[in-house]
Amino acid sequence: MSDVHHASDAPGPRKKSGGKRRARSRRPWRRTTAAALGLTVCLGTASVSVASGSDPDAKPTAPTSSRSSQSPKGSAGRTKPTIEANLINPGDDWTSSDAADYWTPQRMAAAAPPADAPPADAPPADGTAEPDGVTARSAPAAKPAKAQPARRARHFDGIPTVGVLFSVDGDAKAHHCTASVVNSPRRNLILTAGHCEPGANAAFVPQYRSGADTQPYGVWAISKTFAYPGRGTTGSASDLDFAFATVEPDELGREIEEVTGGNTLSATPGYTNKVTVTGYPSVRNDPKDRAVSCDTRTSRLAGTRQLRMECGGFYGGTSGSPWLAGFDKATGTGRVIGLIGGLNGGGPKGPDSDRISYSPYFGTSIFTLYARATSG
Repeated sequence: MSDVHHASDAPGPRKKSGGKRRARSRRPWRRTTAAALGLTVCLGTASVSVASGSDPDAKPTAPTSSRSSQSPKGSAGRTKPTIEANLINPGDDWTSSDAADYWTPQRMAAAAPPADAPPADAPPADGTAEPDGVTARSAPAAKPAKAQPARRARHFDGIPTVGVLFSVDGDAKAHHCTASVVNSPRRNLILTAGHCEPGANAAFVPQYRSGADTQPYGVWAISKTFAYPGRGTTGSASDLDFAFATVEPDELGREIEEVTGGNTLSATPGYTNKVTVTGYPSVRNDPKDRAVSCDTRTSRLAGTRQLRMECGGFYGGTSGSPWLAGFDKATGTGRVIGLIGGLNGGGPKGPDSDRISYSPYFGTSIFTLYARATSG
């Protein structure tokens, strides 16, 4: 991600931020291969949806710009974006059977949002707390909303294409984020926020059920992750706060998409969209420990190239929650045009901070990353 720090795949100029931000420490994703890989974009038409002209302020033919080595227009040797491709549990045969054995209900319940997120404020009386990955607000303060009933997410049993991403960091602490299955040629791909950074013993649990001895759609081992190395949660680095991971087959040899179905990765069609957002707050932030969902509308996050939405209940653990356009209740699928992430890890800090969430704008950069992830 370091060479695409100023990616031009989302519209509008970036205004200089006026407030101070607390920098978030970031641990590199567990890796076995050195390093970063260049690539050429080659997308399968069956798995992704690239809307023509979906980036209203950007030229459709403009390539992703390079911060440090951009060549003049028309010159040869333009630097390609750099991507991390990292193995989980290098040297081990980490299977979905191993993941199911390791991630007991007790370990799942103990998992928390990423360790590099600042401590949450004391929860209010109902046991809720701040969302994960938020620091001092860097976008201009929102204007006071007109008096109206506050929209809040509802608790429900979840959908098969969305679940919980579990992993263990270097300090042996269990992490919890949200991830979703996306359609891909090999039927083995999930999407999450870049700052979720799965570490050792990473596993995905679709339609997670708290305390269940057997999960309805199983526990799936994660084998490899793909992300931009310069991703972050401040400045233009937060425009690249997304990542993909490949999932190992289950004990019957099935790929995850065969079991759960998948959502279609789609370019963000503009700043104003109707979406369904589904995620999993961690139990320490929401004691009900169930999926939450909200039908809402998006708008532009002022001073950025990102989106925002308003709906209460998206506490710590919901980073990576997909924003689904055209959601079909019968199939539980839709077109994923965003996810909770981006600036400050996906939201502001302050009273009622669970009510506002952010998303990176999906354009050239995410499809470049998808192309690398689907190539193996």
